[in-house]
Order: sequence, then structure tokens, then C-alpha cells
Amino acid sequence: MGSRQRKIRKPQPKKPAGDKTVAEIVRELKEGTAAVSDYREQSLKIHGLICAKCGREFDFKNRNLLTVHHKDGNRRKNPSDGSNWENLCIYCHDDEHSRGLLGDYLKGKGGRQT
Repeated sequence: MGSRQRKIRKPQPKKPAGDKTVAEIVRELKEGTAAVSDYREQSLKIHGLICAKCGREFDFKNRNLLTVHHKDGNRRKNPSDGSNWENLCIYCHDDEHSRGLLGDYLKGKGGRQT
């Protein structure tokens, strides 16, 4: 009786059921059918693709430059009506957060004092 050799396959990583391909996600975003699961997407839908500070308009291609700023500074406070959010471009968002640092520095509260 001859022995039969079995081919051993490497286990293939399984795709979780909830995972979608990039093409599927892009299609849903373009069609506006993507599930609103996080506050960023909710804010973009509520407030639009425009910076609340400088007025710059964004589109699908450059929407990654648009951020969500929490008006009260509490990033855990995310009411579904968007009342604690404003969409800011990355430049205005950096400016908004650096103002407090600059003010503290000028008042002598931040960093080393001489």
C-alpha cells in the first residue's frame, strides 16, 4: 500500500464579516448611503463641507482637510444634533487650539519662566 502525501495549506486570513472593501466604502460615501457611525461623519452631514471659520469649501477629494472642532473643548460630548461641533479646516483648527497656548505663554502660565 502506497502512502499518500497531503498538501498542507497555509491558513488564509479571514476577512471579518463587517469589513468592506475600499471600493464599497467609496461608493457608499459618494452615494451618501454610508452608515453614520461616528461624530465626524455626522458633523460633515449636518454642517456641510465648509470651514466655519475661514469659509473655505471642500469636496469629496479634499474632505480629509476638514476636521471637527468641539466648541466646549470636550471631545466626549457629542450630541446627535451637532450643537457642540463646528467643521474647521486643519489650518483654522490648529489656529483655534494654539490661541490658548499662546495666551498662556504670554501671561507667563506656560513653559519656563525667566
